[in-house]
Amino acid sequence: MLPRHVQRLGRDWITHWNGSQILALNSPVSSCMRWAGHYPPWASFPLPVPADFSANWRLPPFLGPWRQFQNSNWHLDNYTQSCCFHLPNPSMKPEGEEPLTKKRRLSGQHDTSTSEEETNFSNEKEPSCLSVAQNEEKHSSKKGTIKRHWEYFCQQSRTMKISENKESDQSNKGSEATFDFTVMSYNILSQNLLEDNSHLYKHCRQRLLFWTYRFPNILQEIKQLDADVLCLQEVQEDHYRTEIKSSLESLGYHCEYKMRTGRKPDGCAICFKTSKFSLISSNPVEFFRRDIPLLDRDNVGLVLLLQPRFHCKTNAAICVANTHLLYNPRRGDIKLTQLAMLLAEIASVAPQKDGSFCPIIICGDFNSVPGSPLYRFIKEGKLNYEGLAIGKVSGQEQFPRGQRILSIPIWPKKLGISQNCVYEIKQQQKEENAGEKLEAAKLDNTQEIVVASEKLSSKLQHHFKLSSVYSHYLPETGVPEVTTCHSRSAVTVDYIFYSAANDDTAAQPGAEDSFHGGLKLLGRLALVTEKDLWTVNGLPNENNSSDHLPLLAEFRLIER
Repeated sequence: MLPRHVQRLGRDWITHWNGSQILALNSPVSSCMRWAGHYPPWASFPLPVPADFSANWRLPPFLGPWRQFQNSNWHLDNYTQSCCFHLPNPSMKPEGEEPLTKKRRLSGQHDTSTSEEETNFSNEKEPSCLSVAQNEEKHSSKKGTIKRHWEYFCQQSRTMKISENKESDQSNKGSEATFDFTVMSYNILSQNLLEDNSHLYKHCRQRLLFWTYRFPNILQEIKQLDADVLCLQEVQEDHYRTEIKSSLESLGYHCEYKMRTGRKPDGCAICFKTSKFSLISSNPVEFFRRDIPLLDRDNVGLVLLLQPRFHCKTNAAICVANTHLLYNPRRGDIKLTQLAMLLAEIASVAPQKDGSFCPIIICGDFNSVPGSPLYRFIKEGKLNYEGLAIGKVSGQEQFPRGQRILSIPIWPKKLGISQNCVYEIKQQQKEENAGEKLEAAKLDNTQEIVVASEKLSSKLQHHFKLSSVYSHYLPETGVPEVTTCHSRSAVTVDYIFYSAANDDTAAQPGAEDSFHGGLKLLGRLALVTEKDLWTVNGLPNENNSSDHLPLLAEFRLIER
């Protein structure tokens, strides 16, 4: 027999809870209820919640303590389908809502919840180069969302964006006209990969993992951040063909896409606003080579050469590259070779008439952590890999299992890429004259001797002196930033690298002399820590539908 106060639940008993919120008991407690902090032995984690209500609601007071409820041996199966009740307002708590004591303060500043404070801040002229914008993104005002703010390196960048109706502004500046634009890098999590690696998302409620739930969130995020250039990874081909491409085109983007060469049906996409850029060339890069055993993986890259539409002084182009390198932490040799292939393609696309390179932006998921040998190679332009263990290249594992030492050279000569990460000049032509063939053979022998001496070198180089948009650690605490977070790890693997201009004060040391012209970093969308992400139940969550965070930066094109 049920207790009398429980039997009364069988009737259409309703207690108003703010006059609107109703919790319907349409299924047994084992499949529709969850109590914060209480998980009975028969419940797996996470419990499925078909009804759309928070998982953190507390047990209503009329049911008594949990221990008494657990021992009562009753079920809701016998209740009618129409039976429902409202929970008191204080009992409900949105998933991921931060306690007041744990609200994140932005760079040590006071609470910025009032619009008056935001207005005052926007009118201030900060004397320092780096200032933190106190106005958070519109979507961060919702409960349970990640709090991210803008960090500006130049006070003029808050509103300065060239558009068609700014001719008077450009005429006033004359030769000082500038071109500002924003770039986003975002791994949107392929649905196919999500389902193949479901063990990484045990912390997520099941309904949050469906593509029909995730895509509207991802698209809304892209709309709100409103970048001029999108570099997307893990873009599933069928989703791209049926809805992603058309949705982005409706927002004013032109899309270029390169699918992986193997069985995984995802790839990389670069999308740019046609109001800001025109396409000069699109250059896909396939890292799979059937004739080279080392390159047996199906990762790809994509390199675009874009022409700014509103640049007044010269016809400067911008090279934008996007890639997703191999994940396997124990195959640093493949990662470095894939990176060299991408850099060689950039080196063939980015040269200008005077022999210099146009400004370069490289985005992607590099599956390598800050400070790792691969990361240092990108930023410093050189790497001596002699004696380097294959499992230490990416720094993904604290105790790497790949102990084999990298071979010298890492990749074979027939790949056609030198240790300087450029394409080698091929002089193998069929000659009709026997004498010309003999001369060509002698030349080839000479080249082989040169290459043989090069093989003895364990030094990799590239010609781009690049800076990272992000510093990877919070400046006030030194706590690491993260770009991805799931059940197994929370680290930084996503980056935006760029060729810095001489006067770019945000660039890292060593980047000042990289180009006569280049890019000046105006601002970036701040990253967060692992602790911040777990206050909203990690990634993906109700509002962030990928296991990666989008990276966003604003640049200014500087004349040479």
